[in-house]
Amino acid sequence: MSEPTLSASSPAERGPSHAELAVATTTTPHAGATPPRAKKVPTERTHHGDTFVDNYEWLREKDNAEVVAHLEAENAYAAAATEHQQPLRDAIFAEIKNRTEETDLSVPARKRGWWYFTRTEEGKQYFVQCRVAAADTGDARADWTPPVIESGTPIDGEQILLDGNAEAEGQPFFSLGGMAVSEDGNLLAYAVDNAGDERFALRVKDLRTGELLADTVEGVFYGLAFSPDGERVYYTVVDDTWRPHQIKVHVLGTEASDDVVLFEERDAGMWTGFDLSPDRTELLISVGNSEYSESHTLDIADPDARPRLLLSRDERVLHSMDPVSIDGRRHYVVTSNRTPHVEKAPNNMVSLVADAEFARPFAEQEWATVFAHRDDVKIEGTAVTATHLLVGLRRDTTERVQILPLVGLGTEAQSEPVEPAFDEALYTASLAGADFESPLVRIEYTSFLTPPRIYDYELATGELTLRKETPVNGYNADDYVAERDWATAADGTRIPVTIMRRASVAADGSNPALVYGYGSYEMSMDPAFGIPRLSVLDRGVVFVIAHVRGGGELGRSWYDDGKKLAKKNSFTDFIAVTEHIVKAGWAAPDRVAAMGGSAGGLLMGAVANLAPQLYRAIVAQVPFVDALTSILDPDLPLSALEWEEWGNPIEDATVYEYMKSYTPYQNIAPVPYPKIAAVTSLNDTRVLYVEPAKWVQKLREVTTGTEPIVMKIEMDGGHGGASGRYEGWKDRAWDYAYVLDALGATEKV
Repeated sequence: MSEPTLSASSPAERGPSHAELAVATTTTPHAGATPPRAKKVPTERTHHGDTFVDNYEWLREKDNAEVVAHLEAENAYAAAATEHQQPLRDAIFAEIKNRTEETDLSVPARKRGWWYFTRTEEGKQYFVQCRVAAADTGDARADWTPPVIESGTPIDGEQILLDGNAEAEGQPFFSLGGMAVSEDGNLLAYAVDNAGDERFALRVKDLRTGELLADTVEGVFYGLAFSPDGERVYYTVVDDTWRPHQIKVHVLGTEASDDVVLFEERDAGMWTGFDLSPDRTELLISVGNSEYSESHTLDIADPDARPRLLLSRDERVLHSMDPVSIDGRRHYVVTSNRTPHVEKAPNNMVSLVADAEFARPFAEQEWATVFAHRDDVKIEGTAVTATHLLVGLRRDTTERVQILPLVGLGTEAQSEPVEPAFDEALYTASLAGADFESPLVRIEYTSFLTPPRIYDYELATGELTLRKETPVNGYNADDYVAERDWATAADGTRIPVTIMRRASVAADGSNPALVYGYGSYEMSMDPAFGIPRLSVLDRGVVFVIAHVRGGGELGRSWYDDGKKLAKKNSFTDFIAVTEHIVKAGWAAPDRVAAMGGSAGGLLMGAVANLAPQLYRAIVAQVPFVDALTSILDPDLPLSALEWEEWGNPIEDATVYEYMKSYTPYQNIAPVPYPKIAAVTSLNDTRVLYVEPAKWVQKLREVTTGTEPIVMKIEMDGGHGGASGRYEGWKDRAWDYAYVLDALGATEKV
């Protein structure tokens, strides 16, 4: 593929502007701050006849006191080098806090005989999970209309299920990995992580007494479900590589060591999980990767039942299923990228399949088409109630919901789908809840300018009722603009670009700009409101999202064109977007910063190598910057699962050479790198801290520039950083202050 078209000049070649001089005076590191230099311990790695010498691989030894001391020295250096940014961080944190309704609550959602909701309280870090009894009057609409509950005011009969603040007390970290309430409403199962490594402890609480049962299961993963009788809890277990591979059942009152493995997946490249069916009678067990999957069903009403295969991985169908009963017969709504009679449907189609069909050979099965494949519409998934099918889809990059009755589904009598309409051009409308018995379904709506709204959609009438819009203090949407633009890649591909700014900011070529990107796993950077982002916009910064290939904004082909041997498209797209906003006048060429996290951190490392002169600063959050090393070791967390995303460099020399050519750590060059901040967490299991630790060391060693390169590591955090909402706000304030300081945009406009 072609190399990126880079700018012919750099700020240094043009001479410093007044803005550059102003920036330089505000970003000098604290006097005497010296970046830590790790010792070199050469480690050789040889694959396909190629030997790579890694001087910093020893930093992987997490329990080595010398490594811990080095990481603490990195934190000390980052603190010293950015000490002058603390007032700005404090200001941004205060702005986030002041704009947020700290004492607030969610719109109650009904499950069986209860209304469930969450509260937040001013000064407290975590959610409080609550419920109140629901009424059954015989008027379905009234019975499913949520009660009006005021923030900060308990109501009669309110019961606290779980107070995250109490759970977190005395712990370095707190995160919930799932909650489930038994059918009779008497028991709560929940999973807690107190380290940040996403390995949870399962606990069970008797909601009648508030007492914890003796049952505790360590090392569980996300997702919990009770059996209908409330005597068993189903959960998932990860292996040593953090791959969910087993589904087990715990019988209350027994030892965890006696828990039975109901399903085990031994293929290191396959991920296992389950969903409880909407009617709460079966578990849908899914095994898969990004290219194909397999489905099993488990009758959870029968304690002796074992999983039954529905659709085998041998058919190489990427799919998901929702069970539904129609005319007394069990069917499955299948979203898939092919069917027995349609060979290719890359954007997915929806079919209705009778349960009995899965006993027949795949080629002979009858699948009735519900939604045919379209090149301009991506089907994201489905959900069902007792009466309706709900379809999440993406059209014109925008996620939306369509709804149609089950009556006549998959036949000529099938109704036309209805799509709730909204006013904005760029928005996200997604299903937020669809209880099986409910005559209403819940839709969450948000945009770059609209705080999250909760709507209830009445299935019988199509009436859309606004239940709540998240309050944002002192916010006026008219002060801001969000619009879609398009950049052109070197190969002629048009790349969607989102441009957010204050309404007073003009395309006059003088603005500071922050370009954000991700571009992996078919994840789309969909329109969503963010309070912290307002602090950036209010300082005159143009906030840009580069919707690069590798994401899912324009359907499956957009993803396929940015993965495996096409991965470099993600990087060159990001550079093309950066050049586009400068050419269009939205950004001054010497006042552009870049930010991305996780796989987006890989993107940051790649563009730093390809076009360092385009950016004044780069923030790489939990960055996947040593991808080749990680993917070459199937014993590391997630590595084998990643082969369907990046290719398998162990078996394929072509993949090895391709990954070697872009992995940031292996492509650091003697060029003047911009300011770089790597932000990571010690207990992150998705991107190990060692990747940014090594990257930062080599950057400092090789760069020909003088800009500071720092690493901030959360010693008690995971992939999302520290736990607790206030700590999260501090993290965002740190990242944004780093960018604003580098861009000379510290004052509000």
